[in-house]
Amino acid sequence: MKAGSKFLNAVSAVALSAGVVSSGAGVAFFASAVVAEAAVIQRIDVRGAQRVGVEAVRSNITIKPGKSFSNADIDESVKRLYETGFFSDVRISVSGGTLVVSVVENKLVNQVVFNGNRKIKDDKLQTVVQTQSLGPYSESLIAADIQRIKEAYSAIGRSDVEVTTQVAEVGEGRVNLAFVINEGERTKISQINFVGNQAYSDGRLASVIQTKRSNMLSFLTRRDVYNEDKLRADEEALRQFYYNHGYADFRVVSSDVSLNEAGNEYTITLTVDEGERYKFGDIKVESTVEGVDGEELKRYVESRAGDTYSAKDVQKSMEAISRRVSSAGYPFARVVPRGDRNFENNTIGVTYLVDQGERAYVERIEIRGNTRTRDYVIRREFDISEGDAFNQETISAAKRRLEALGYFTTVNISTAPGSAPDRVVVVVEVEDQPTGSFGVGAGYSVGGDGFVLEASIEEKNFLGRGQFIRLAAGGGFQNARSYNFSFTEPYFLGYRLAAGFDLFKSSTSSNDHYDYDEKGGTVRVTAPITEDLATTLKYTYKEIDYSSSGTDYAALSQPYKDLVDGSPWKQSIIGNTWVYNTLDDRIIAREGMYLNVTQEYAGLGGDSDFYKIYGRFRYFHSLSDELDIIGSVSLAGGHVVSTNGSLKVFDQFMIGGKDLRGFESSGIGPRMANGDALGGTTYFTASAEASFPMPGIPQDFNLRGAVFADAGTLYGNDVANSAGAVGTDMSWRASVGAGIVWVSPFGPLRFDYAVPVVKEDFDKVQNFRFSMANQF
Repeated sequence: MKAGSKFLNAVSAVALSAGVVSSGAGVAFFASAVVAEAAVIQRIDVRGAQRVGVEAVRSNITIKPGKSFSNADIDESVKRLYETGFFSDVRISVSGGTLVVSVVENKLVNQVVFNGNRKIKDDKLQTVVQTQSLGPYSESLIAADIQRIKEAYSAIGRSDVEVTTQVAEVGEGRVNLAFVINEGERTKISQINFVGNQAYSDGRLASVIQTKRSNMLSFLTRRDVYNEDKLRADEEALRQFYYNHGYADFRVVSSDVSLNEAGNEYTITLTVDEGERYKFGDIKVESTVEGVDGEELKRYVESRAGDTYSAKDVQKSMEAISRRVSSAGYPFARVVPRGDRNFENNTIGVTYLVDQGERAYVERIEIRGNTRTRDYVIRREFDISEGDAFNQETISAAKRRLEALGYFTTVNISTAPGSAPDRVVVVVEVEDQPTGSFGVGAGYSVGGDGFVLEASIEEKNFLGRGQFIRLAAGGGFQNARSYNFSFTEPYFLGYRLAAGFDLFKSSTSSNDHYDYDEKGGTVRVTAPITEDLATTLKYTYKEIDYSSSGTDYAALSQPYKDLVDGSPWKQSIIGNTWVYNTLDDRIIAREGMYLNVTQEYAGLGGDSDFYKIYGRFRYFHSLSDELDIIGSVSLAGGHVVSTNGSLKVFDQFMIGGKDLRGFESSGIGPRMANGDALGGTTYFTASAEASFPMPGIPQDFNLRGAVFADAGTLYGNDVANSAGAVGTDMSWRASVGAGIVWVSPFGPLRFDYAVPVVKEDFDKVQNFRFSMANQF
């Protein structure tokens, strides 16, 4: 291409020209002469812009009539026009007082299609490529799209994918573009080896990392896909695991990856140095902030001297101290831990240093990588916003909350310099993951409904808004039916209040003695008190209808005649629930506790008048880190009293099934001679369980065994006493059993077999129990 040159006027000669040199991969810009002095043009003449339009060209030119310009302005204008992707050739020259812009338009893409793709659908690939229908045909853009397609296939384990293109002219400067894809074979991971580990077995470490060996279900999980970034994340997961179990000197020595091209399989070898295991030594808090007492802050420290060292405890202590100091009016205060190792007794003393810190503000929060979750869903997990004082511990707490949502596979938060020395940009990078689930629960009872089944579908990030929706239906093959719908908005009116409602309807028949129908709804609001503690206020209204359809009314016992005669019954209940949860994992908890206590009062209208309190406590503890044996104990209980008159049958507790394995739901407690459960005013249950990896099966297959023992009692019933029923006394039942738990690609599955060892003749037994929650 030749550069043009013109004289602007007879007095000042200014040679201006611009050109381009094209080479396969890119475009280089140059100016052919040096400006002697500033130049001015009176008009712009655009030539060759037939489809794009003259105004589109002019809007990308920095040169304006009546304003002086230079060679740099011409270069910038040429660059901008090329960057639009609409032109294959651009020339700018000056003729008298006119700037002449001559362009050659790229061909226009009429249609983009994909051929040969089976593993990634067209709609997904459309979001990967940037070449679009009715957009410009650009060789450089297409080359970049080919690379993007290869990266998409590499992410699902097909690194040897081949991508070519085919172009078909359709006339009028338009072309059809086809990406031709040869997907190749799936690359697998044949082995994951650990070298240097003594404290933990290979299987235990394999359960910590996200990358897994290939197996027959890997096509569902995609966890056997090698990715360098994923491997770095696995290294960090190993570090955190060891740091939280006392190994403060742990390090990953190397990560070696080799590919067997013949078998198209990777072998990954992680070499580690565990170091010594430490306990906490002396714990101190020192403050240089005037008005802040370090001794007073010690009560916010999570750990105590003699506890196994845990980096997580240190982090939580820093956050708690930072919140306390910030609330006292010191938003810029900084908490820095200082470790003091004692190699003789393997302890680490920790001193938390509190100082004023540097004054810095959050300029903005940038959200990256979220393809489904809305930005505001991520932003609302931060206790700070643009313009607030920057606090690192607040950022760490937000990261933990984002991870706990379960919306993302990865959450990374970093900082970048802002527009001024005291400004900080917070960068949040996330990767969305599927959040829908399909659940199935099943069991078999001796007598009653026989095989019972419940299916549910739920979405905990509905439309990327963070809203929770659940729809469930179930019943027995003979007599029972149930339907439930739930909706939760986790940030009601912009506050950290989870508001929602539940609608339900169910119907059952009891051994053909009566029919029972229930329908109603609940509205609720949950407020967090601390990171681990929350409270819920709810109101429930329901209608209960008993009938003797198909049954001789005279054959009914008096308690059920009363129910039939009084139908429909109405309940109006206000309740309050407190939940304390420190479990370390939502699926397989190894440490922590869960406590749930609920109070209910019925009497705001309706036919029931009672006060009820019930709750459940469960504690998890790792009995052997090396063998990954987890122990848990649980206690539950409840009591109900009438506040006006006597209790109805449906006001009382009925237990069994989940609470007492080996028995049916409502399988124990006061009962009529015909077998119908009457419920009780008081119940207690206790359970102990140990779970362990199944011997002989790779631990990263996530198959665990369990042994358990349950005990419980349900007693007290004024209606039963007057009707001459059985089971009103405090008789304890007990069962023992074993189970198999599989954290499968479909979600956690559990199969239990329990045998009652202490029971009453009139109790109803259910030996088998199965449940499943499926991720998709």
